Amino acid sequence: MSDALSEDGSDINQDDSQEDVMTPAELIAKLEEAWLNEKFSPELLENKSEVVECVMEQLTHMEANLQRVKKGDAKAGFHRMEIDRIRFVLSSYLRSRLQKIEKFFPHVLEREKSRGEGQPSLLSPEEFAFAKEYYANTETYLRAVALKRMPPNLQAVDMLKAVPEPCLDSFVFLRVKEQQENILIEPETDDQRDFVVDLEEGSQHLMRYRTIAPLVSSGAVQLI
Repeated sequence: MSDALSEDGSDINQDDSQEDVMTPAELIAKLEEAWLNEKFSPELLENKSEVVECVMEQLTHMEANLQRVKKGDAKAGFHRMEIDRIRFVLSSYLRSRLQKIEKFFPHVLEREKSRGEGQPSLLSPEEFAFAKEYYANTETYLRAVALKRMPPNLQAVDMLKAVPEPCLDSFVFLRVKEQQENILIEPETDDQRDFVVDLEEGSQHLMRYRTIAPLVSSGAVQLI
């Protein structure tokens, strides 16, 4: 990331908050990381809409470049396979998110509603619209096929209670990207005690998701 310089070489850009520029390889690595985390986490994670948009733009450029390759060039096949691979990862990532929204829609909307100021959004605008529409359609369907035929005192339904929450106590495999110290591990049984562990960079572990959820959000660990 280069600074803007005046003609005499002095720095004319004093803004420290300059935008980081990623290479295409770094961008695809970001997408793959988001994909694996979303695929293996039991809950819906923070949306990565900026990464998705950049990858879609990158795919458009790659398709345009592929059109300029001469017919019969062996490189064309490899470029096409790479484009298809990226499209698969992107589609799988978005599909995983939609499946979780459908499965946990009232809890997803409640988390988005209770999000504090300055906290990152859980849903993209399109996902938020989809979740609200899915909620409304589910309520309409339940009233049409079941609730209207029940006694008046049983016609109300609390979606937050009716739909199961994500199981944050499920176990996940992870790889440590940044060393972590004094991670508190909760006991599995009543006769065990809490204990702390250090996670060495590059090590792999099987741990309860609830314990390492903040580390997934911060990027300190990668689900695998």
